[in-house]
Amino acid sequence: MRARTMLPRAGMVALSLAALAACEESLPPPVVAPPPPPPTASVAQAVDPVGAKPALPAPQPFEPPAPVVFKAGNGMTVWLLERHALPMVSVTLSIPYGSASDPRGKAGLAHITADMLDEGAGPRDAVQLSTSINDLGASLSTGAGLDGSSVSLVVLKKNFRPALDIFSDVVARPRFDAGEYKRVSALWRNELHKRAQDPGAVSRVVMGAALYGPDSPYGHPSSGLVSTAGKIDLPAVKAFYAAHYRPDQATLVVAGDVTRAELTPMLAEALGAWKTPARAAEPTPEARPQAAPPRLVLVDRPDAPQSVLAVVRNGVTAADPRAPLLDLVNTALGGSFTSRLNQDLREEHGWSYGAGSRFAETRGTGGFIAFAQVVTEATGPALQAMLGDLDKMATAGITLEELDKVKAQDRADLVQTYETVGSTSRRLGTLAMLGLPPGFDASASRARQRAGKGELDALAAAVSPKGAIIVVVGPAATVTPQLASAGLGKPELWDPEGNPKK
Repeated sequence: MRARTMLPRAGMVALSLAALAACEESLPPPVVAPPPPPPTASVAQAVDPVGAKPALPAPQPFEPPAPVVFKAGNGMTVWLLERHALPMVSVTLSIPYGSASDPRGKAGLAHITADMLDEGAGPRDAVQLSTSINDLGASLSTGAGLDGSSVSLVVLKKNFRPALDIFSDVVARPRFDAGEYKRVSALWRNELHKRAQDPGAVSRVVMGAALYGPDSPYGHPSSGLVSTAGKIDLPAVKAFYAAHYRPDQATLVVAGDVTRAELTPMLAEALGAWKTPARAAEPTPEARPQAAPPRLVLVDRPDAPQSVLAVVRNGVTAADPRAPLLDLVNTALGGSFTSRLNQDLREEHGWSYGAGSRFAETRGTGGFIAFAQVVTEATGPALQAMLGDLDKMATAGITLEELDKVKAQDRADLVQTYETVGSTSRRLGTLAMLGLPPGFDASASRARQRAGKGELDALAAAVSPKGAIIVVVGPAATVTPQLASAGLGKPELWDPEGNPKK
């Protein structure tokens, strides 16, 4: 075996480096290629596998079809909107008398009257009526708001005729049984007592009382007050029904898979015996905000982890020609998740799970409300931020980006409103309740889609916080110093029922 001579590791490294250097000296210098020229437009387009982005046409406004309007044999107005895509029918009866028509000292009378309508009617007691509706796969509801009361039904076309009989009994032949009233009124009073534990509900009660005054038609909540509920008895309910539920003041909205030829004889048989009484109908009440409302109202909720904030001021009537355009201003301010108020208080500062605003849609002069629930420790800063957002919108208006967004939101909201026969009949019933024409939503949408930035900016002063009422529901010990440091002065202390504390 031939012996091999082993070099030390350091020698091997030196030899390798020397060999690498000799190789590099023998190689020609590298050739550096010039950078490629920038691609031309045609080259860039050719590289895009899907081609150029298409230009989209301007979206068209959605205009819901207007219903056919006619009179039933008993003098009731009927709005019929035929929709035959699905075998379903929805009916809503609206009367223009709600809690604004409550007699003084009997807040909640319209509410409990509407609540009693389906607690037995015609030949059926409360249990039989509920069972019959369920057996038909239908849904029936009653209710009362500020400006009116309603009864609604949704049912399959094949069960429409028997369901209409039950609906007609509820509308025209309620029993008003004494035993049922005792049960229903007890539950109602319990709910009124529980409302004091809901800070959002308390805020709404106090806002109405502060903006309109306790004796105004809009000055009390539709559901009533604890202090007056005990004064309402069954004879008062029967009297309210007799005075206000009458066919000459009612509008029956029918939407779905039914024709006028089918509907007319059904209504004659089901509601033909419901007649207009000889006495004249009562006028609908007028509501206006009071001239000198309080500036800062506080409802104490000791140790509450959150405060409810509300900035309230007078708005417009539903029939005001400015109302549709103010909806666009409000959408940018607080009417959507990406609105200014929500982005500021929720997304940027993390003070709230949500903030928003709205113009109330009412027959009388409604209110504008900006609201949020915030962590108690940030009550002062959050309120200052809200006031700043309102002032900025009132003075500078909306941006062009917001204008495009709110118009798109308007179209989407209107499509959703008229998406089902149930929502369609309820919306048309609301229009009738407010005294608006059946084609109101179509004309309002056209006005919103034509609106320009300058036109909306001129209306944005309607959200100004100057002269607005500020309502805070939260722990007084914690929030009062914050309100003082924000320059808002000393608040008036009110109770959860909307009464100033003495």
